[in-house]
Formats: sequence, structure tokens, C-alpha cells
Amino acid sequence: MGVLLPTLFALCAATANALATVLQRRAALTVPRTRGFRPGLLIDLLRRPLWLVGIAAVIVAGVGQAAALATGPLALVQPLFVLELPLALLFGSLADRRRMPPRLWAAVAAVVTGLVVAMLAAAPEGNRTRVPLDRWVPTLAVCAVVVVALTATALRRPPGAVRAGCLGAATAVCYALTACLMKTSMHILDDEGVTAFLTTWHTYAFAVCGVCALLLLEHALQGGPLVASQPALTLGDATVSLILGVLLYEEHVRGQWWLLPELLGVGLVVAGVLRLARAESTAP
Repeated sequence: MGVLLPTLFALCAATANALATVLQRRAALTVPRTRGFRPGLLIDLLRRPLWLVGIAAVIVAGVGQAAALATGPLALVQPLFVLELPLALLFGSLADRRRMPPRLWAAVAAVVTGLVVAMLAAAPEGNRTRVPLDRWVPTLAVCAVVVVALTATALRRPPGAVRAGCLGAATAVCYALTACLMKTSMHILDDEGVTAFLTTWHTYAFAVCGVCALLLLEHALQGGPLVASQPALTLGDATVSLILGVLLYEEHVRGQWWLLPELLGVGLVVAGVLRLARAESTAP
């Protein structure tokens, strides 16, 4: 049960997030593109019912993610969100009433198989409940610098692959940091109750990071082709989450000869994600 429960919660959250991605992307594409970073984009999107349904799906995903992080390690939960891309492509195909060609099913199989192989080989473990402040401070500072640098680079570029990729990577860092902070908040809620949850800085920090991630995501979806933004988002979130899980929560993954199947699994995931992102970017 130690692995099964967080896995099930994470899979439910990934499914809800995939549905949200499809709905939010369709809504975002109805708003005129801008060269700059426009917080008012969210105001425009609030007028789109489709986007509001997507936000409802995001809330459901957030609840599932919180439950997963409360019961399992970050290094296990977040990589499972790689499944969002094949699920989003499947939902998009169903919405458009079009069949996915065999080569895309092969790419989906590569992502799923690679993820299973990598996770079984890595066997992430460790579920530390608290992180000292002297670890949080440099982590938050580094993540903030990376996000600002990626966003600034994106805004200096016209709409296209570079802009979308940078914004996708910035979104990935925010998503990973949100999950990291959420994990501590959920443990505080479980150990000390609602009052402690509402008075700890972690709760408000993950809320702010979540809003930043949402704003960056909408601009990434507008900023260029999905083939650039989606791999940066999907693979970046999993990678940064794994790093934060090891550095902050002292989670462990297997090494030595286990690195071979881990790398094989990662290679399959990367190849499948890139193929799926190309297909999604050319979808009608």
C-alpha cells in the first residue's frame, strides 16, 4: 500500500490535468497573441466557459496531487505526471472525433513502458515530512532566478519555438516547486491540523507558485508550437521534481547497475514525448 496509494492518486491527478490542458489550450488559442507578458490574459480567459471547466479540472487534479504527495515521495509522484501528454492527446483526439494513427499509439506505448521501467528500476523511497529552513532558502532563490531568467529570455523572442520552450521550462520549475511546497503543507495538515496548515508559510508559498505556474502555462500555450513547450514542461517537471525530492526530502533512488534500466526507461519516455508533442503540434 505504501506505493500503490500515492500512485493511484497521482494517476487520477494526471488524468484530470490532461483534461485541463486540452480545455485550457483551446480556450487560450481564442485569445489574441501578445508579444509581452500580460497578466490580463487571465481576465480574458475568465470570460471563456471552456477555460473555467479546465480550471475545475485543475482543482480536481490539485486535490489528487496533494493526496499523492501526502502519502508518497516526490520522486515517485511527480514523474507519473509525464502521462499527461499521452492522455491529453487521447482526449484531444476524442474531442475532435479523429483516430490516432498506429505510430502515435506506438509513442504512447513507449512513454508508458519507459515510465514503468524507469520507476521500477529507480524504486523511489523516503517520505520525509519536514525540510529545514536553511534548505528552503537557497532552493527558493535558485528556482526564482531560473524562472525569471527563462521568462526574460522568452519575452525577448517573438512567438515561436524558443519562446514556447523557455516558458514551458519556467512553468515546469514552478510546477515542481509547487509540488515540493505542497508536500510539506499536506504533512503539516495531517500532523497538526487545519490551523497549522493555514498559518504556515508553505501553504501560501505553494499557492503563489501555483498561480505563477498557471500564468506561465497560458503564455507558453500561446507563445509557440506545442512541440517546443510540452516536452520542456513534461520532462522538466519530472526532472526538477526528482532533483528537489533528493535534495530537500532526502529521497533515494537506486544506483549502480540499476542505472542501465533507468536510462533505458528515460530514453523511451523522452522519445515518446517528443513524438507525441510533434503530433499534437500538427493536429488540426
